[in-house]
Amino acid sequence: MTTETREPIISVLGHVDHGKTTLLDWIRGSVVASREAGGITQHIGATDVPFEVVQEICGELLKKLKLKIQLRGLLFIDTPGHEAFTTLRKRGGSVADLAILVVDINDGLMPQTLEAIEILKQYKTPFIVAANKIDMIRGWVQNEAPQKQPEDVRAEFYNKFYTIVGKLSEKGFESDLYSQVSDFTKQVAIVPISAKTGEGIPELLMVLMGLAQQYLAKKLTVGVDTPAKGTILEVKEERGLGTTIDVIIYEGTIHKNDTIVVGARGEPVVTKVKALLRPHALDEMRDPEQKFKSVNSVYAASGVKIAAPGLENAIAGAPVYVGDAKIAEDVKKEIEGIEFSKDINGVVVKTDTLGSLEAFVKMLTKEGIAIRKGGIGKVHKLDVIDASTVKAHNKYLGVILAFNTSALDDAKTHASDSGVPIISNKVIYRLIEDYRQWIKDEREKEKIISEKTAIAPGKFRILPKHVFRESKPAIVGVEVLGGTLTLGARILKTNGRVVGRIKTMQLNKEDIKSAKAGEKVAISIEDVTIGRQLDENEIVYTFISLDEIKEIKTEELNESELNVLREIRDIQKNK
Repeated sequence: MTTETREPIISVLGHVDHGKTTLLDWIRGSVVASREAGGITQHIGATDVPFEVVQEICGELLKKLKLKIQLRGLLFIDTPGHEAFTTLRKRGGSVADLAILVVDINDGLMPQTLEAIEILKQYKTPFIVAANKIDMIRGWVQNEAPQKQPEDVRAEFYNKFYTIVGKLSEKGFESDLYSQVSDFTKQVAIVPISAKTGEGIPELLMVLMGLAQQYLAKKLTVGVDTPAKGTILEVKEERGLGTTIDVIIYEGTIHKNDTIVVGARGEPVVTKVKALLRPHALDEMRDPEQKFKSVNSVYAASGVKIAAPGLENAIAGAPVYVGDAKIAEDVKKEIEGIEFSKDINGVVVKTDTLGSLEAFVKMLTKEGIAIRKGGIGKVHKLDVIDASTVKAHNKYLGVILAFNTSALDDAKTHASDSGVPIISNKVIYRLIEDYRQWIKDEREKEKIISEKTAIAPGKFRILPKHVFRESKPAIVGVEVLGGTLTLGARILKTNGRVVGRIKTMQLNKEDIKSAKAGEKVAISIEDVTIGRQLDENEIVYTFISLDEIKEIKTEELNESELNVLREIRDIQKNK
């Protein structure tokens, strides 16, 4: 078997707007500008930076590493973010060998960054931190080391730097400035950079090369003439080709006309490669006529578009193996190990890819949230039926959590009819936050309802020029005209219509549960909009049904409450 050392596959993660794309753009831009140093190879979903170009960018820095393994270069995943990283999974871990965690040094570790660290931990992927936007530190002198900056600039830099070190420590990682790290297997290297000016990027690439040498010498040795293994990054419809799959090949070689087994919904697809397609160099990508070129074979590590019959049900994150139907059962088992259904009370989880399902399930499990079912793709009616079964036993678990995916129309209709919430978001941590907030809101509603053992008769006026918020919830000043205004009461209009519910009540900025005739208080009202269901200066009542009125012991009411009760009864009878 012929072996070669392939390029390390490097994923770029981090919070929105912290500079992931800008960093890749700077590297790509410098590569395009360095044609004499080896040019560029553009892959589907990845950019290959040849060793000669890394050498060109790093200059003398690489000599310090005394490289023992000769790498062909570095393969950067072109689609930065959690989605790309989690999608690029393989049995036992991530396809990405290394990761760059981009952090805005001025913002520090944001929630999405902390989430990225959790995912890197799950996959046991070595990473370095690119502390970006050093050029935004006031007074920063470009291309000067932090310790050589003016005193006030140096103090500000180290204050921000040690905040990052502290947060990483909380997550279980020891870290330091890259130049102070003696053992990259024990400490996370932090490299200060500016993706805008390129400052620090040569050092970043140097550290990546060093990490590849220390961590990956054995892992990067692959058989060139062995059957290819890869992961689907994206499933796309291409004009003239039908459904295609964008694949990152991490081992072996794939040829045109090879038989491949592709992970899909239902049974794995066994099909034959019709075409292997690669983009032209970056400067030619703008010409749609020249977008792809057909090649006869592709070897690791590479991104490639595969055109083949029967790929409609292929799943992002699923494996692609060169081989025949004999390995289809292995592929099926690999997918079934991630998608699951259990007969327990738990939430229903749907995600866009296998990798994101795997990561999301692990994070929910860590949060102590029980899961009944985990699946790929859009939310179906059957998912809603599963959730409503759970809802009958536990309303807080009878919920569907949809990460980076949507619900089919019939699922939405059934969810609305059965009262099953579908909570969706494109960021995992926000989705978990949204779910927690939903639980909190529901419990608050229950508390209000349980506290209102009996609603007292009350009459009040919405004060003009005292609308503090129009909706969600509406917040208004009111004057109690008669009876008693109580927390949790629904509101009865003089035309007999019932609207909203009083959620909170305050007097002199203190929370209260009731207000008497003559008092002016601020209340929040759920499910109304001022100017639609209620108006300024409108006089309304607390809602009490005719059946409830019959049960009220009138001898326990004061005269004001008795008068208001008669008015409420008249409104109810007239309706």
